[in-house]
Amino acid sequence: METTVNELKAQLGNDRVILGLSGGVDSSVAAVLLNRAIGDRLTCIFVDHGMLRKNEFRDVMRDYECLGLNVIGVDASEKFFSELAGVTEPERKRKIIGKGFVDVFNAEARKITDAKWLAQGTIYPDRIESLNITGKVIKSHHNVGGLPEEMHLQLCEPLKWLFKDEVRRVGRQLGMPEHLITRHPFPGPGIRGLREWKTVDAEGREQSLYDQVWQAGVVLLPVKSVGVMGDERTYERAVALRAVTSTDAMTADWAHLPYEFMAKVSTDIINHVRGVNRVCYDISSKPPSTIEWE
Repeated sequence: METTVNELKAQLGNDRVILGLSGGVDSSVAAVLLNRAIGDRLTCIFVDHGMLRKNEFRDVMRDYECLGLNVIGVDASEKFFSELAGVTEPERKRKIIGKGFVDVFNAEARKITDAKWLAQGTIYPDRIESLNITGKVIKSHHNVGGLPEEMHLQLCEPLKWLFKDEVRRVGRQLGMPEHLITRHPFPGPGIRGLREWKTVDAEGREQSLYDQVWQAGVVLLPVKSVGVMGDERTYERAVALRAVTSTDAMTADWAHLPYEFMAKVSTDIINHVRGVNRVCYDISSKPPSTIEWE
């Protein structure tokens, strides 16, 4: 932490920096590191692309204010929705979202005329998965791949050599709130997970599963199946639940959640989500499967 703060001071000097925030632990830790290094010369931009968890934009903005960060919130949800309409191919979705982020940052950068750097919370697994080693990219990350020339900004990535567990250790060293440090990674484009995973044990005590899970998401599948509701036949969608345990996201195993909890989640989804009549649980590890579906 101390080494990186000193390196940032030397690298950035008296320059102004724009940081792209996502609400996740990586960009949040990067923001606090930069804030330690350059203070009010850091301007953070948090983009609401319309696919955050429920109330996430409001809650994260409040968290950032408590950290003393200078944050601009941008509602760009309609832009992303319109550009993603009708797109199903996963890599194309990632490219559209990556370009959308750059477009929004570019627009905001023009308002901050003396900014010379764009900082990002890129970590080592992001870079590895985006590398073209065998002729194919595992999956492109929106914060990997450089910046368009018209932005006229240099790139600053203080966490680019760290794994997720190391980023969390840095966050704790920085004294950040634990709920920010243990926040689940955001699932990929268009897939957003449950905010809290909780159940009740036999004695009626609340048992939190959130900290036992690395990441959780719900995937709406493009298939339909026959079901029965009441006395009527249904032909509706299926969803897949995905919850994994991991240390650094390079490998992962499916989370062995309690059957009673999974049954309750399935019942709640089917009873409250119109158009869904079947819930499945993904028990694939990484490799060969990725944590996210797309």
